[in-house]
Amino acid sequence: MIDTPSQDIADLIARCALRDRAAFRVLYERTSAKLFGVTLRILKDRSEAEEALQEVFVKVWQRADRYVAGTTSPISWLVAVARNHSLDILRARRPPSDDIDVALEIPDAGPSPERATQDSQERRQIETCLGTLDPERADAVRGAYLDGYSYEELATRYTVPLNTMRTWLRRSLIKLKDCLSA
Repeated sequence: MIDTPSQDIADLIARCALRDRAAFRVLYERTSAKLFGVTLRILKDRSEAEEALQEVFVKVWQRADRYVAGTTSPISWLVAVARNHSLDILRARRPPSDDIDVALEIPDAGPSPERATQDSQERRQIETCLGTLDPERADAVRGAYLDGYSYEELATRYTVPLNTMRTWLRRSLIKLKDCLSA
């Protein structure tokens, strides 16, 4: 029976499990280029990938007895060892996450509950006071001061002279001021 390259690598791993240094040297020569490619692709740093490759082969030497021939291809097992080791290095690079208690110190950008309640009450009071105005004038106030329409645009919209619109708005604001201060 002729050995396939896959069987050769499986035999080399089996001999490494028996601490055969010559088999380990041959295994390194046949697979190091591929495993280096795996570590380099993940780590993206040549010197770090070279160091990782050496650590991968130390693991292979120490764990060769864990490879079970026939369950996976031997090269897949070696690639998995290299990949997992490289990912462990990436995880170790990440800075430790801050403690969740630090989040308690971050100020909330939104209004405080008291301010939100106060704003809500003020809105209701303004709406109530706007309700005391003539509907057209209340709409004109909303248009001018909430929607940003000019006096000219409002005068055209309500088909009144420009000075009449100014008078409507001025008188409406006085009435609103009196209502809000009551």
